[in-house]
Amino acid sequence: MVTGAAITGFGSAVPAPMSQDALWADHFRAAYGGSRVAERIWHGAGVRTRHAVVDPRVEDISGWGTGDRMRRYQTEAMPLGKAAVGDALSAAGIAGSAVDLFAVVSCTGYATPGLDILLARDLGMPTHLQRLVIGHMGCYAALPGLAAVTDAVRARGLTAVLLCVELPSLHVQPGEGDIEQLVAHALFADAAAAVVVQPAAPDSPSSKALELVDIVASTDVAHHGEMTWDITDTGFRMRLSPKVPAVLRRHVRTVVTGLLARNSLSVGEVAGWAVHPGGPRILDVVAEQLELAPDALAASRAVLRDYGNCSSATVLLVLDTLIATQTVPAGAPVVALAFGPGLTLYAALLTA
Repeated sequence: MVTGAAITGFGSAVPAPMSQDALWADHFRAAYGGSRVAERIWHGAGVRTRHAVVDPRVEDISGWGTGDRMRRYQTEAMPLGKAAVGDALSAAGIAGSAVDLFAVVSCTGYATPGLDILLARDLGMPTHLQRLVIGHMGCYAALPGLAAVTDAVRARGLTAVLLCVELPSLHVQPGEGDIEQLVAHALFADAAAAVVVQPAAPDSPSSKALELVDIVASTDVAHHGEMTWDITDTGFRMRLSPKVPAVLRRHVRTVVTGLLARNSLSVGEVAGWAVHPGGPRILDVVAEQLELAPDALAASRAVLRDYGNCSSATVLLVLDTLIATQTVPAGAPVVALAFGPGLTLYAALLTA
């Protein structure tokens, strides 16, 4: 009898690496007229290495129309998505033919037939495959995506794959003198991340599994304009207000303690934290509001440092890093947090 649903495999893929320092020196310093304010923002982003399908030092796409960017998205996302899902399937020990539900999350590219159809074909998934596409929710979208596939696994005993593919580098905008655009350029990078979710029976535990127990959301609509992701004729344009950390400060503790309390837990009992690294200030706010130990967000800071903010794929990268680098006792709680437009906060409780 199926009693739960567990993440049994992680996979990820990224494009070529780029040095944050080299990008500033070779491109963005000139683009921002050598501004010391811009330089301080760039080097304060907490990113050392990023990965991107477009290197602005080599290729200028800032004037491209949205149609050209979407076509490029499909071309670049296919191999990344295939690699990420392939690794997740291998980690779970199953073939593509065993997948019943394939969910694809993205806010940076769209096409039909899209990745859900074309990757299913290339990975040998069955023709009766059920598919779900979640679009334009932003950085927190992996968590509602995980909730949706987990519910399907629990209710109907399916085997599911969730894939997040984000290519923000395709949305570099013209007129780079805008400081808010600089913040986006300094933080965001490209990645694909995938998980396999399978039925979890009590007599077949996996030492590498994480089970989703509960999930909550909170949206501060009064501040919806502080983070936006608008579709324009020249791709998608982000607005990321410096007020975002202050807005999150009002909600983080209430949301997390509420989630834990309804599962008879406290902050001190959480064995692992996978917090979406929207930027260093956001991580600082979470640590401060939850009174966490200095190293509690080590996995989040490592992903920000080595990958940047990869939108919806990021929290899956953090979960994978957390499980790979920290010892989480069997049955111990893990909390995942992610933030995005709305202004929205999602919190998920998992157990090892």
